[in-house]
Amino acid sequence: MGNKIIREYTYAYLTTCPETGETYSLILPYANESCMDVFMKTVSEAFNHYRIIKVMDGASWHTGKKTGRQENIIPLFQPPYSLELNPVECLWHLISEDGGFKNSTVNTLPDVELKLEEYLKNMDKETVKSITLFNWIKKDIW
Repeated sequence: MGNKIIREYTYAYLTTCPETGETYSLILPYANESCMDVFMKTVSEAFNHYRIIKVMDGASWHTGKKTGRQENIIPLFQPPYSLELNPVECLWHLISEDGGFKNSTVNTLPDVELKLEEYLKNMDKETVKSITLFNWIKKDIW
């Protein structure tokens, strides 16, 4: 008996400090304004003693009215079609390759989430820094 292919989705929300390589992530069921609001609130609370400049693209769930603004987070929206300017976008390739997600199948969505959670928790800070500390960022923090 053959297997039936079913597509299910989960979404990893991720932010990083390019200077330290520290990351913070949540795995949420949707890519929408409500989930983005949950993510931004938890980032704000977890790093409430920092002023955060958050680089984001113009996706509707980043800019929508339901996405609340946090006092300690300043959004820096990148120009359209310029993913290469966003440090986090550069990490997705690493996660896909090193996390074992590329060209693989998993039996259940909870298995995917567990695998993703384990990888995100154990990302090497030096690797993250080497990928995300762009010259334009380095120039402004040093």
